[in-house]
Amino acid sequence: MAKLLLCLLLLPALAHAEARRIVSLAPHITEILFAIGAGDQVVGVDSASDYPESAQTLPRVANYRSLNLERILALEPDLVVAWQSAQSLQVAPLEQLGIRVEYSEPRQLDDLGNELTRFGRLTGHQEQAQRVAEHYQRTLSALRQRYQGVAPVRVFYQLNEVPLMSASRHTWMGQAVTLCGGDSITADSPTPYPQIDPEFMLAQDPEVILAESLQAMQRWRDWPALTAVRRNQLFTIDVDSLHRFTPRTPGGIAALCRQLDLAREHRLKAN
Repeated sequence: MAKLLLCLLLLPALAHAEARRIVSLAPHITEILFAIGAGDQVVGVDSASDYPESAQTLPRVANYRSLNLERILALEPDLVVAWQSAQSLQVAPLEQLGIRVEYSEPRQLDDLGNELTRFGRLTGHQEQAQRVAEHYQRTLSALRQRYQGVAPVRVFYQLNEVPLMSASRHTWMGQAVTLCGGDSITADSPTPYPQIDPEFMLAQDPEVILAESLQAMQRWRDWPALTAVRRNQLFTIDVDSLHRFTPRTPGGIAALCRQLDLAREHRLKAN
């Protein structure tokens, strides 16, 4: 306990030092830290942090509902990284104790490059972080160039089956659909993750339906007149790369783009 109290007393003086003991409270944060070479400095993670494999052996100190503050304190972190919109209230007691808290909440696809370099500075891995950021930006730019001006494909991106939910153009996955030339039927929703009626989806008659598994899309096969069903264009997506904003995200976007290419090819053959 005395050691912990001493650590807490010293934290204000170390506020701008490179972090050596880091707690990550979201899976995308954990993946970013490992990607830039700071994995050895991570001492605790949330329960969903399962990539890379070495992160799976770290102490679990949080889940999507709550934090184990006592366990976090026992790890004596000099930096806690959290998801601001979901966890700012939960980490407030840590900040009150003088523990440094940083937030990660990139909103646009281009934001991740800046996020990578920022965490490079925080952890002392500026060079590797810069390399990873540049590779990410080059890959993203190449995808944008390749799919600029392609024929649009009407898409329904199913995030959840019950209740039925999708994503607007303001989300990462919505931006990925747009980059690939997809015309999402929920792109203009005023909320990021709209809950919709099945009747709305049926009326929009998308050419492609995307979801995390074929089982999640099974209900749509009851409507064989749907264009996506008739053309057998119910495609699964890699949720780890599309729903977690990390250096793997361009790979998930590229796979999504290839699926929409299949829909374009089918349309050309049909005509």
